[in-house]
Amino acid sequence: MYVNVRAIIEQEIDGVTMIVIQVRNKLYEGGKWLELPGGRVEEFESFANALKREVMEETGLVISRIEGMDSRLETGSPDANVECLLPFAVYQTLKGPVDSMGVYFLCRATGELLVTGDETENIQWAPVQQVEQWMKTDPDKFDWVDRAGLMFYLRNRN
Repeated sequence: MYVNVRAIIEQEIDGVTMIVIQVRNKLYEGGKWLELPGGRVEEFESFANALKREVMEETGLVISRIEGMDSRLETGSPDANVECLLPFAVYQTLKGPVDSMGVYFLCRATGELLVTGDETENIQWAPVQQVEQWMKTDPDKFDWVDRAGLMFYLRNRN
């Protein structure tokens, strides 16, 4: 089972809430879909560090704020260290081409979007209303995991 982090990077532009979406070529899953930035957490890597690394690799953006980090608690001893924090949402695949679970974080970021990133292309700021419309009219244009994450985001955003 893979453990992943996913970023819902929000920005207000002229009073319109935008989020970063991108195309990722996942030939092993059968094609290209729109998705949110993120990826696999490496062994003993913190969620925050994994999120920052994946977002930088895929989009070129630098995460400046991760909601929930103010709740972060770290415990440790000479032999072990554990991080607990409050994410936006968690997911687990119950069926599909990849067995995974992951954590969605609401974020802010700075910098300029790359033209192409680490196996990503068409990286863009998309109006949330447009994403919501696409989800209603053509949900299959989104990655099968992020479809659920975006539905959760659209239902629970303030």
